Amino acid sequence: MIRKIRHSHLAAMLFVPLAVVAQAPAQQAQPWKQIPIPPLRSFHPEPPKRIVLKNGLVILLEEDHELPFINGFIEMRGGSRDEPAAKTGLVSLYSDAWRTSGTAKENGDQLDDLLEAKAAKVETGGDVDSTSVSWSCLTKDEDQVFGIAVDLLEHPVFRQEKLMLAKQQAAAGIVRRNDDAGEIAAREAAKLVYGPNSPYTRQAELSTIKAVTLDDLKQWHDKTIVPNNMIIGIAGDFDAAAMEKTLRDAFEGLPRGNNWPKPAGEFPGPKPGVYFVDKSDVNQSNVYIVGMGTLRNNPDYFALSVMNEIFGGGFGSRLFQDVRTKQGLAYAVGGGYGASYDHPGMFHVVAATKSASTVKATQAMLSQIGELKTKPFTEDELKRAKDQVLNSFIFNYDSKDKVLAEAARLEFYGYPTDFLDKYHDSVEHVTVADLERVAKKYIDPSKLAVLVVGNQQEFGTPLTELGLGAPHPVDITIPGAPQQGPEGNQGEQ
Repeated sequence: MIRKIRHSHLAAMLFVPLAVVAQAPAQQAQPWKQIPIPPLRSFHPEPPKRIVLKNGLVILLEEDHELPFINGFIEMRGGSRDEPAAKTGLVSLYSDAWRTSGTAKENGDQLDDLLEAKAAKVETGGDVDSTSVSWSCLTKDEDQVFGIAVDLLEHPVFRQEKLMLAKQQAAAGIVRRNDDAGEIAAREAAKLVYGPNSPYTRQAELSTIKAVTLDDLKQWHDKTIVPNNMIIGIAGDFDAAAMEKTLRDAFEGLPRGNNWPKPAGEFPGPKPGVYFVDKSDVNQSNVYIVGMGTLRNNPDYFALSVMNEIFGGGFGSRLFQDVRTKQGLAYAVGGGYGASYDHPGMFHVVAATKSASTVKATQAMLSQIGELKTKPFTEDELKRAKDQVLNSFIFNYDSKDKVLAEAARLEFYGYPTDFLDKYHDSVEHVTVADLERVAKKYIDPSKLAVLVVGNQQEFGTPLTELGLGAPHPVDITIPGAPQQGPEGNQGEQ
Protein backbone atom coordinates (compact mmCIF):
# COMPACT_ATOMS: atom_id res chain seq x y z
CA MET A 1 0.00 0.00 0.00
CA ILE A 2 2.73 2.37 0.88
CA ARG A 3 4.44 1.67 -2.42
CA LYS A 4 1.21 2.28 -4.34
CA ILE A 5 0.61 5.57 -2.60
CA ARG A 6 4.12 6.72 -3.30
CA HIS A 7 3.80 5.67 -6.92
CA SER A 8 0.52 7.57 -7.29
CA HIS A 9 2.01 10.60 -5.59
CA LEU A 10 4.99 10.53 -7.94
CA ALA A 11 2.69 10.21 -10.93
CA ALA A 12 0.72 13.23 -9.78
CA MET A 13 3.92 15.23 -9.32
CA LEU A 14 5.01 14.39 -12.83
CA PHE A 15 1.62 15.05 -14.40
CA VAL A 16 0.94 18.48 -12.94
CA PRO A 17 4.14 20.21 -14.08
CA LEU A 18 3.68 18.80 -17.58
CA ALA A 19 0.21 20.28 -17.71
CA VAL A 20 1.53 23.58 -16.47
CA VAL A 21 4.36 23.55 -18.94
CA ALA A 22 1.95 22.82 -21.76
CA GLN A 23 0.02 25.98 -20.88
CA ALA A 24 3.07 28.13 -20.08
CA PRO A 25 3.61 29.79 -23.48
CA ALA A 26 0.10 31.28 -23.38
CA GLN A 27 0.03 32.22 -19.71
CA GLN A 28 3.58 32.96 -18.60
CA ALA A 29 4.37 36.60 -18.02
CA GLN A 30 7.48 38.11 -19.59
CA PRO A 31 8.52 40.70 -17.02
CA TRP A 32 11.91 41.27 -18.58
CA LYS A 33 10.20 43.09 -21.42
CA GLN A 34 8.91 45.62 -18.90
CA ILE A 35 12.35 46.52 -17.52
CA PRO A 36 12.98 50.17 -18.36
CA ILE A 37 16.21 50.80 -20.27
CA PRO A 38 17.52 54.28 -19.55
CA PRO A 39 19.20 56.20 -22.35
CA LEU A 40 22.99 56.20 -22.49
CA ARG A 41 24.67 59.04 -20.71
CA SER A 42 26.48 61.51 -22.91
CA PHE A 43 29.91 60.21 -23.85
CA HIS A 44 32.76 62.68 -23.45
CA PRO A 45 36.02 60.92 -22.54
CA GLU A 46 38.56 63.24 -20.95
CA PRO A 47 41.23 63.79 -23.60
CA PRO A 48 44.91 63.48 -22.69
CA LYS A 49 47.02 66.58 -22.19
CA ARG A 50 48.51 67.52 -25.57
CA ILE A 51 51.90 69.21 -25.87
CA VAL A 52 53.74 70.13 -29.05
CA LEU A 53 57.48 70.77 -28.79
CA LYS A 54 59.28 73.37 -30.90
CA ASN A 55 60.65 70.64 -33.18
CA GLY A 56 57.13 69.36 -33.92
CA LEU A 57 57.10 66.31 -31.63
CA VAL A 58 53.63 65.68 -30.17
CA ILE A 59 53.23 64.47 -26.58
CA LEU A 60 50.00 63.04 -25.13
CA LEU A 61 49.81 62.54 -21.35
CA GLU A 62 47.03 60.65 -19.55
CA GLU A 63 47.29 60.58 -15.75
CA ASP A 64 45.77 57.53 -14.05
CA HIS A 65 46.57 56.98 -10.38
CA GLU A 66 44.45 53.89 -9.84
CA LEU A 67 47.48 51.56 -9.94
CA PRO A 68 51.25 52.18 -9.61
CA PHE A 69 51.98 51.45 -13.28
CA ILE A 70 53.14 53.50 -16.26
CA ASN A 71 52.75 52.54 -19.93
CA GLY A 72 54.29 54.53 -22.73
CA PHE A 73 55.00 54.44 -26.43
CA ILE A 74 56.88 56.42 -29.05
CA GLU A 75 55.43 56.01 -32.52
CA MET A 76 57.18 57.03 -35.72
CA ARG A 77 55.61 57.51 -39.15
CA GLY A 78 56.83 55.13 -41.82
CA GLY A 79 56.08 51.42 -42.09
CA SER A 80 56.05 48.42 -44.37
CA ARG A 81 54.08 50.22 -47.08
CA ASP A 82 57.09 52.55 -47.43
CA GLU A 83 59.84 49.92 -47.70
CA PRO A 84 61.37 49.08 -51.12
CA ALA A 85 59.47 46.31 -52.90
CA ALA A 86 62.73 44.41 -53.50
CA LYS A 87 63.29 44.38 -49.73
CA THR A 88 59.78 43.59 -48.55
CA GLY A 89 60.04 42.47 -44.95
CA LEU A 90 62.61 45.11 -44.03
CA VAL A 91 60.42 46.80 -41.41
CA SER A 92 59.57 43.50 -39.76
CA LEU A 93 63.25 42.53 -39.58
CA TYR A 94 64.13 46.02 -38.34
CA SER A 95 61.57 45.95 -35.53
CA ASP A 96 62.79 42.51 -34.38
CA ALA A 97 66.51 43.21 -34.57
CA TRP A 98 66.17 46.69 -33.03
CA ARG A 99 65.15 45.39 -29.62
CA THR A 100 67.13 42.15 -29.63
CA SER A 101 70.34 43.98 -30.60
CA GLY A 102 70.11 46.50 -27.77
CA THR A 103 72.26 49.58 -27.29
CA ALA A 104 75.89 50.50 -26.79
CA LYS A 105 75.38 50.28 -23.02
CA GLU A 106 73.56 46.93 -22.87
CA ASN A 107 72.98 44.40 -25.60
CA GLY A 108 69.57 42.83 -26.03
CA ASP A 109 70.27 39.86 -23.78
CA GLN A 110 71.45 42.13 -20.97
CA LEU A 111 68.32 44.24 -21.36
CA ASP A 112 66.21 41.10 -21.07
CA ASP A 113 67.80 40.22 -17.73
CA LEU A 114 67.58 43.75 -16.38
CA LEU A 115 63.93 44.23 -17.32
CA GLU A 116 62.86 40.78 -16.19
CA ALA A 117 64.20 41.52 -12.71
CA LYS A 118 61.90 44.54 -12.55
CA ALA A 119 58.85 42.89 -14.18
CA ALA A 120 59.15 45.60 -16.85
CA LYS A 121 59.05 45.59 -20.64
CA VAL A 122 60.65 47.56 -23.44
CA GLU A 123 59.57 46.42 -26.90
CA THR A 124 59.94 47.55 -30.50
CA GLY A 125 57.45 46.98 -33.30
CA GLY A 126 56.57 47.67 -36.89
CA ASP A 127 53.29 48.06 -38.74
CA VAL A 128 52.05 48.95 -42.20
CA ASP A 129 52.48 52.69 -41.58
CA SER A 130 54.62 53.04 -38.43
CA THR A 131 57.35 51.72 -36.19
CA SER A 132 57.42 52.08 -32.42
CA VAL A 133 59.18 51.57 -29.13
CA SER A 134 57.04 50.99 -26.04
CA TRP A 135 57.57 50.34 -22.35
CA SER A 136 55.67 49.25 -19.27
CA CYS A 137 56.82 49.30 -15.66
CA LEU A 138 56.06 50.07 -12.04
CA THR A 139 55.98 53.77 -11.19
CA LYS A 140 59.10 53.48 -9.03
CA ASP A 141 61.08 52.11 -11.99
CA GLU A 142 59.92 54.67 -14.56
CA ASP A 143 63.12 56.70 -14.67
CA GLN A 144 65.29 53.68 -15.39
CA VAL A 145 62.94 51.95 -17.81
CA PHE A 146 62.16 55.17 -19.67
CA GLY A 147 65.90 55.76 -19.89
CA ILE A 148 66.33 52.37 -21.58
CA ALA A 149 63.59 53.20 -24.09
CA VAL A 150 65.21 56.54 -24.92
CA ASP A 151 68.64 54.94 -25.23
CA LEU A 152 67.18 52.33 -27.57
CA LEU A 153 65.62 55.10 -29.64
CA GLU A 154 68.67 57.34 -29.83
CA HIS A 155 71.62 54.93 -29.59
CA PRO A 156 70.70 51.53 -31.03
CA VAL A 157 73.45 49.15 -32.09
CA PHE A 158 72.14 46.80 -34.75
CA ARG A 159 73.98 43.48 -34.56
CA GLN A 160 74.51 41.09 -37.44
CA GLU A 161 73.75 37.95 -35.43
CA LYS A 162 70.38 39.37 -34.34
CA LEU A 163 69.49 40.29 -37.92
CA MET A 164 70.34 36.74 -38.98
CA LEU A 165 68.14 35.34 -36.21
CA ALA A 166 65.27 37.58 -37.34
CA LYS A 167 65.77 36.39 -40.92
CA GLN A 168 65.64 32.74 -39.84
CA GLN A 169 62.40 33.35 -37.96
CA ALA A 170 60.91 35.26 -40.91
CA ALA A 171 61.91 32.47 -43.33
CA ALA A 172 60.22 29.89 -41.10
CA GLY A 173 57.02 31.93 -41.24
CA ILE A 174 57.21 32.33 -45.01
CA VAL A 175 57.53 28.61 -45.77
CA ARG A 176 54.56 27.87 -43.45
CA ARG A 177 52.26 30.64 -44.63
CA ASN A 178 50.04 28.29 -46.63
CA ASP A 179 49.30 25.96 -43.73
CA ASP A 180 46.16 27.75 -42.53
CA ALA A 181 43.27 28.12 -44.96
CA GLY A 182 41.81 31.10 -43.11
CA GLU A 183 45.07 33.02 -43.32
CA ILE A 184 45.36 32.24 -47.03
CA ALA A 185 41.82 33.52 -47.63
CA ALA A 186 42.36 36.80 -45.75
CA ARG A 187 45.68 37.42 -47.50
CA GLU A 188 44.50 36.65 -51.03
CA ALA A 189 41.22 38.53 -50.58
CA ALA A 190 43.16 41.70 -49.74
CA LYS A 191 45.27 41.17 -52.87
CA LEU A 192 42.12 41.04 -54.99
CA VAL A 193 41.02 44.41 -53.62
CA TYR A 194 44.32 46.31 -53.53
CA GLY A 195 46.35 44.38 -56.10
CA PRO A 196 49.07 41.75 -55.58
CA ASN A 197 51.86 44.34 -55.79
CA SER A 198 50.21 46.97 -53.62
CA PRO A 199 52.21 48.26 -50.64
CA TYR A 200 49.27 47.11 -48.52
CA THR A 201 49.37 43.48 -49.68
CA ARG A 202 52.81 42.58 -50.97
CA GLN A 203 54.43 39.88 -48.89
CA ALA A 204 57.96 39.08 -47.87
CA GLU A 205 59.64 36.29 -49.81
CA LEU A 206 62.80 34.37 -49.07
CA SER A 207 64.63 36.47 -51.66
CA THR A 208 63.43 39.83 -50.30
CA ILE A 209 64.41 39.14 -46.70
CA LYS A 210 67.77 37.80 -47.88
CA ALA A 211 68.37 41.16 -49.59
CA VAL A 212 68.03 43.16 -46.34
CA THR A 213 71.36 44.22 -44.83
CA LEU A 214 72.51 45.70 -41.54
CA ASP A 215 73.01 49.05 -43.31
CA ASP A 216 69.35 48.95 -44.42
CA LEU A 217 68.27 48.77 -40.77
CA LYS A 218 70.52 51.67 -39.78
CA GLN A 219 69.36 53.81 -42.69
CA TRP A 220 65.70 53.10 -41.93
CA HIS A 221 66.23 54.08 -38.31
CA ASP A 222 67.95 57.34 -39.20
CA LYS A 223 65.18 58.17 -41.66
CA THR A 224 62.31 57.64 -39.21
CA ILE A 225 63.68 59.03 -35.94
CA VAL A 226 62.54 62.56 -36.77
CA PRO A 227 60.68 64.48 -34.02
CA ASN A 228 58.07 66.10 -36.26
CA ASN A 229 57.08 62.60 -37.41
CA MET A 230 56.84 61.21 -33.87
CA ILE A 231 54.12 60.91 -31.23
CA ILE A 232 54.80 60.07 -27.59
CA GLY A 233 51.96 58.79 -25.44
CA ILE A 234 52.18 57.97 -21.74
CA ALA A 235 49.42 56.79 -19.41
CA GLY A 236 49.59 55.91 -15.73
CA ASP A 237 50.67 56.96 -12.28
CA PHE A 238 52.70 60.13 -12.82
CA ASP A 239 52.51 63.89 -12.45
CA ALA A 240 51.88 65.48 -15.84
CA ALA A 241 54.00 68.58 -15.19
CA ALA A 242 56.98 66.52 -14.06
CA MET A 243 56.60 64.11 -16.99
CA GLU A 244 56.41 66.99 -19.44
CA LYS A 245 59.72 68.33 -18.13
CA THR A 246 61.33 64.89 -18.43
CA LEU A 247 60.18 64.57 -22.03
CA ARG A 248 61.26 68.07 -22.95
CA ASP A 249 64.71 67.41 -21.52
CA ALA A 250 64.97 64.17 -23.49
CA PHE A 251 63.58 65.23 -26.87
CA GLU A 252 63.42 68.99 -27.36
CA GLY A 253 67.01 69.05 -28.60
CA LEU A 254 66.33 66.70 -31.52
CA PRO A 255 66.50 68.56 -34.85
CA ARG A 256 63.39 68.85 -37.00
CA GLY A 257 63.48 66.91 -40.27
CA ASN A 258 61.37 66.49 -43.38
CA ASN A 259 57.72 65.60 -42.87
CA TRP A 260 56.91 62.02 -43.78
CA PRO A 261 55.08 61.97 -47.14
CA LYS A 262 51.40 61.18 -47.11
CA PRO A 263 50.37 57.87 -48.69
CA ALA A 264 49.49 57.90 -52.36
CA GLY A 265 48.30 55.35 -54.85
CA GLU A 266 45.40 54.21 -56.97
CA PHE A 267 42.74 51.92 -55.58
CA PRO A 268 40.72 50.55 -58.51
CA GLY A 269 39.14 47.70 -56.55
CA PRO A 270 38.90 44.05 -57.54
CA LYS A 271 38.26 42.63 -60.97
CA PRO A 272 34.83 40.96 -60.64
CA GLY A 273 34.72 37.20 -60.90
CA VAL A 274 35.33 34.01 -58.95
CA TYR A 275 38.78 33.12 -57.68
CA PHE A 276 39.75 29.96 -55.87
CA VAL A 277 42.58 28.28 -54.05
CA ASP A 278 42.23 24.51 -54.23
CA LYS A 279 43.44 23.31 -50.83
CA SER A 280 42.99 19.56 -50.79
CA ASP A 281 43.84 18.98 -47.13
CA VAL A 282 40.73 20.69 -45.70
CA ASN A 283 37.06 19.72 -45.41
CA GLN A 284 35.54 23.18 -45.27
CA SER A 285 35.70 26.37 -47.33
CA ASN A 286 36.58 29.92 -46.45
CA VAL A 287 34.57 32.29 -48.64
CA TYR A 288 35.32 36.00 -49.07
CA ILE A 289 33.21 38.38 -51.13
CA VAL A 290 35.19 41.61 -51.42
CA GLY A 291 35.16 45.11 -52.87
CA MET A 292 36.56 48.55 -52.18
CA GLY A 293 35.56 50.33 -48.97
CA THR A 294 35.96 53.91 -47.83
CA LEU A 295 37.76 56.27 -45.42
CA ARG A 296 36.75 57.10 -41.86
CA ASN A 297 36.61 60.81 -42.66
CA ASN A 298 33.81 60.11 -45.13
CA PRO A 299 30.69 61.95 -43.86
CA ASP A 300 28.73 58.76 -44.57
CA TYR A 301 30.94 56.72 -42.24
CA PHE A 302 28.42 56.87 -39.40
CA ALA A 303 25.46 55.72 -41.50
CA LEU A 304 27.63 52.96 -42.97
CA SER A 305 28.56 51.85 -39.44
CA VAL A 306 24.87 51.42 -38.58
CA MET A 307 24.20 49.67 -41.89
CA ASN A 308 27.09 47.30 -41.17
CA GLU A 309 25.56 46.33 -37.83
CA ILE A 310 22.22 45.52 -39.43
CA PHE A 311 23.84 43.64 -42.29
CA GLY A 312 26.59 41.59 -40.66
CA GLY A 313 27.40 42.85 -37.19
CA GLY A 314 26.31 40.04 -34.88
CA PHE A 315 23.86 37.25 -34.03
CA GLY A 316 20.87 39.41 -34.94
CA SER A 317 22.25 40.61 -38.28
CA ARG A 318 20.65 39.80 -41.59
CA LEU A 319 23.61 37.71 -42.69
CA PHE A 320 23.71 35.63 -39.53
CA GLN A 321 19.97 35.13 -39.31
CA ASP A 322 19.66 34.00 -42.92
CA VAL A 323 22.89 32.22 -43.82
CA ARG A 324 23.58 30.55 -40.47
CA THR A 325 20.36 30.41 -38.42
CA LYS A 326 17.72 29.92 -41.11
CA GLN A 327 19.63 27.99 -43.77
CA GLY A 328 22.39 26.44 -41.62
CA LEU A 329 25.00 27.07 -44.29
CA ALA A 330 27.88 28.52 -42.26
CA TYR A 331 29.78 27.99 -39.04
CA ALA A 332 30.45 31.71 -38.95
CA VAL A 333 29.40 34.59 -41.17
CA GLY A 334 29.72 38.38 -41.06
CA GLY A 335 30.95 41.43 -42.86
CA GLY A 336 30.45 45.06 -43.72
CA TYR A 337 31.64 48.13 -45.55
CA GLY A 338 35.12 48.73 -44.13
CA ALA A 339 36.78 52.09 -43.52
CA SER A 340 40.45 52.88 -42.83
CA TYR A 341 42.03 56.10 -41.62
CA ASP A 342 44.20 57.19 -44.56
CA HIS A 343 43.37 54.78 -47.39
CA PRO A 344 40.19 52.99 -48.45
CA GLY A 345 39.17 50.00 -46.39
CA MET A 346 37.60 46.82 -47.77
CA PHE A 347 34.02 45.80 -48.24
CA HIS A 348 34.01 42.17 -47.16
CA VAL A 349 31.56 39.39 -46.42
CA VAL A 350 33.16 36.30 -44.92
CA ALA A 351 31.90 32.80 -44.13
CA ALA A 352 33.26 29.42 -43.13
CA THR A 353 31.15 26.55 -44.48
CA LYS A 354 31.23 22.83 -45.22
CA SER A 355 32.86 21.95 -48.53
CA ALA A 356 29.60 20.58 -49.92
CA SER A 357 27.68 23.79 -49.16
CA THR A 358 30.29 26.17 -50.60
CA VAL A 359 28.26 27.32 -53.58
CA LYS A 360 24.94 27.46 -51.73
CA ALA A 361 26.46 29.53 -48.89
CA THR A 362 28.08 31.89 -51.39
CA GLN A 363 24.77 32.33 -53.21
CA ALA A 364 23.05 33.14 -49.92
CA MET A 365 25.71 35.74 -49.10
CA LEU A 366 25.39 37.34 -52.53
CA SER A 367 21.63 37.42 -52.12
CA GLN A 368 21.92 39.26 -48.81
CA ILE A 369 24.30 41.78 -50.36
CA GLY A 370 21.79 42.42 -53.15
CA GLU A 371 18.98 42.87 -50.63
CA LEU A 372 20.81 45.80 -49.06
CA LYS A 373 19.61 47.77 -52.09
CA THR A 374 16.15 46.22 -52.38
CA LYS A 375 14.92 45.15 -48.95
CA PRO A 376 13.75 48.17 -46.91
CA PHE A 377 15.41 48.84 -43.59
CA THR A 378 13.02 49.05 -40.64
CA GLU A 379 12.82 51.34 -37.65
CA ASP A 380 13.27 48.32 -35.39
CA GLU A 381 16.48 47.35 -37.20
CA LEU A 382 17.69 50.93 -36.94
CA LYS A 383 17.03 51.14 -33.20
CA ARG A 384 18.70 47.83 -32.39
CA ALA A 385 21.71 48.64 -34.55
CA LYS A 386 22.21 52.04 -32.96
CA ASP A 387 22.02 50.52 -29.48
CA GLN A 388 24.56 47.85 -30.40
CA VAL A 389 26.96 50.27 -32.09
CA LEU A 390 26.89 52.82 -29.29
CA ASN A 391 27.02 50.31 -26.44
CA SER A 392 30.01 48.49 -27.92
CA PHE A 393 31.68 51.77 -28.89
CA ILE A 394 31.84 52.94 -25.29
CA PHE A 395 33.65 49.78 -24.20
CA ASN A 396 36.41 50.55 -26.67
CA TYR A 397 37.33 53.54 -24.50
CA ASP A 398 36.58 52.41 -20.97
CA SER A 399 40.12 52.90 -19.66
CA LYS A 400 42.69 55.69 -19.72
CA ASP A 401 45.02 53.52 -21.81
CA LYS A 402 42.33 53.04 -24.47
CA VAL A 403 41.47 56.73 -24.55
CA LEU A 404 45.16 57.56 -24.97
CA ALA A 405 45.58 55.01 -27.76
CA GLU A 406 42.62 56.43 -29.67
CA ALA A 407 43.82 60.00 -29.20
CA ALA A 408 47.20 58.94 -30.59
CA ARG A 409 45.52 57.33 -33.63
CA LEU A 410 43.57 60.49 -34.37
CA GLU A 411 46.76 62.52 -34.00
CA PHE A 412 48.75 60.15 -36.18
CA TYR A 413 46.25 60.31 -39.06
CA GLY A 414 45.40 63.99 -38.71
CA TYR A 415 41.79 63.58 -37.55
CA PRO A 416 40.07 66.25 -35.41
CA THR A 417 40.44 65.73 -31.68
CA ASP A 418 36.65 65.84 -31.20
CA PHE A 419 36.06 62.88 -33.57
CA LEU A 420 35.08 60.65 -30.64
CA ASP A 421 32.71 63.25 -29.21
CA LYS A 422 30.95 63.59 -32.55
CA TYR A 423 30.69 59.84 -33.09
CA HIS A 424 27.83 59.34 -30.61
CA ASP A 425 25.72 62.22 -31.91
CA SER A 426 26.40 61.32 -35.53
CA VAL A 427 25.27 57.73 -35.04
CA GLU A 428 22.21 58.87 -33.09
CA HIS A 429 21.14 61.07 -36.00
CA VAL A 430 21.24 58.27 -38.60
CA THR A 431 17.79 57.63 -40.09
CA VAL A 432 16.23 54.86 -42.15
CA ALA A 433 16.46 57.21 -45.11
CA ASP A 434 20.22 57.52 -44.53
CA LEU A 435 20.55 53.75 -44.56
CA GLU A 436 18.63 53.48 -47.83
CA ARG A 437 20.77 56.23 -49.34
CA VAL A 438 24.19 54.80 -48.40
CA ALA A 439 23.18 51.26 -49.40
CA LYS A 440 22.19 52.48 -52.86
CA LYS A 441 25.30 54.66 -53.12
CA TYR A 442 28.01 52.27 -51.93
CA ILE A 443 26.76 48.71 -52.50
CA ASP A 444 27.38 47.52 -56.06
CA PRO A 445 27.33 43.73 -56.47
CA SER A 446 28.67 44.07 -60.02
CA LYS A 447 32.01 45.34 -58.63
CA LEU A 448 32.63 42.49 -56.19
CA ALA A 449 34.97 39.51 -56.38
CA VAL A 450 34.40 36.11 -54.79
CA LEU A 451 37.31 34.14 -53.34
CA VAL A 452 36.96 30.54 -52.21
CA VAL A 453 39.69 28.64 -50.39
CA GLY A 454 38.72 25.01 -50.04
CA ASN A 455 38.80 21.45 -51.34
CA GLN A 456 37.42 21.68 -54.87
CA GLN A 457 36.77 17.93 -55.17
CA GLU A 458 34.28 18.14 -52.29
CA PHE A 459 32.31 21.19 -53.48
CA GLY A 460 29.68 19.02 -55.16
CA THR A 461 28.22 21.96 -57.04
CA PRO A 462 30.82 23.62 -59.30
CA LEU A 463 31.74 27.28 -58.79
CA THR A 464 30.44 28.04 -62.29
CA GLU A 465 26.93 27.76 -60.81
CA LEU A 466 27.52 31.16 -59.19
CA GLY A 467 27.02 32.65 -62.67
CA LEU A 468 30.13 34.82 -62.43
CA GLY A 469 32.14 33.23 -65.21
CA ALA A 470 34.90 30.66 -65.22
CA PRO A 471 36.76 30.47 -61.87
CA HIS A 472 40.31 31.83 -61.79
CA PRO A 473 42.84 29.64 -59.93
CA VAL A 474 45.05 31.62 -57.56
CA ASP A 475 48.74 30.81 -57.40
CA ILE A 476 49.98 30.65 -53.80
CA THR A 477 53.35 29.10 -54.64
CA ILE A 478 56.11 30.18 -52.27
CA PRO A 479 59.10 31.08 -54.46
CA GLY A 480 62.25 29.28 -53.42
CA ALA A 481 60.54 27.09 -50.83
CA PRO A 482 60.34 23.28 -51.09
CA GLN A 483 56.86 22.24 -52.14
CA GLN A 484 55.18 19.94 -49.62
CA GLY A 485 51.94 19.01 -51.37
CA PRO A 486 49.46 19.86 -54.11
CA GLU A 487 48.47 23.07 -52.29
CA GLY A 488 51.90 24.53 -52.97
CA ASN A 489 51.19 25.34 -56.60
CA GLN A 490 47.61 26.32 -57.34
CA GLY A 491 47.85 27.53 -60.90
CA GLU A 492 47.90 31.13 -62.05
CA GLN A 493 46.11 34.24 -60.91
